[in-house]
Amino acid sequence: MSRTDFNQLLEAGVHFGHLKRKWNPKMAPYIFMEKNGIHIIDLHKTVAKVDEAAAALKQIVKSGRRVLFVATKKQAKEVVAEKVSAVNMPYVTERWPGGMLTNFPTIRKAVKKMATIDKFTADGTYDNFSKREKLQISRQRAKLEKNLGSIADLTRLPAALFVVDIQKESNAVKEANRLNIPVFALVDTCCDPTHIDYVIPANDDATKSIAVILDAVTAAIAEGAAERKLEKEKEAAEAPKKEEKEARPRVKRAPKSDVAEAAEVAEAVAEPAAEAEAPAAEA
Repeated sequence: MSRTDFNQLLEAGVHFGHLKRKWNPKMAPYIFMEKNGIHIIDLHKTVAKVDEAAAALKQIVKSGRRVLFVATKKQAKEVVAEKVSAVNMPYVTERWPGGMLTNFPTIRKAVKKMATIDKFTADGTYDNFSKREKLQISRQRAKLEKNLGSIADLTRLPAALFVVDIQKESNAVKEANRLNIPVFALVDTCCDPTHIDYVIPANDDATKSIAVILDAVTAAIAEGAAERKLEKEKEAAEAPKKEEKEARPRVKRAPKSDVAEAAEVAEAVAEPAAEAEAPAAEA
């Protein structure tokens, strides 16, 4: 069953591309027609590409890895934050920090700084600072929270990147390409899809268009997470039985002495001979 259908995409305006004069020829395979100077995206291809991307994302999440969503444009920020946080995935909706992927350890240090400030507040150390120091620390904490709060639990590089508007997020795409991290993206008719692993041809300027595709994608991610949880529960239930079986002592037969083995061989030879003599005696 498809994650979305033609009518859903049509109602959300996913098929509206950019002006004909702004198009990228590499998007030609995904363009259905041109109307009033605007390119119209082939929604049948969009449906197929959404399903393909959703299936791949589901497997990534099922394997225990994470997907980082990037959308800093005004139309996408709120909808991405709402839908992605619901499936417990990291996202960037403010500003893409340079080196977010290629210099990941430095980003992690900034995230740990937030945790340190929170620790100061919890253990009372914060109260010992002067008024000016408190103000500086609170401002720093607010800035870090705004830019990095949504990736606080991202302890290692993501397994994939999901991008809305690859022109605006070109730095994120470049970093992912450099590290061979697969990129999933909404790609409009004015964009170059060459460096995108999973192209979803769609209108990346309308909030409704972004939302309908994110619904399909996040539903697949939720399924992957649920299946992983079930597998873990099953493994946890089977673990005690396996340990019990491995701990159970095995009964070993005592080795036979050479004399006992010789006696058994003699008996085995004697029995057929005795059976042959018995009929002769009766006759």
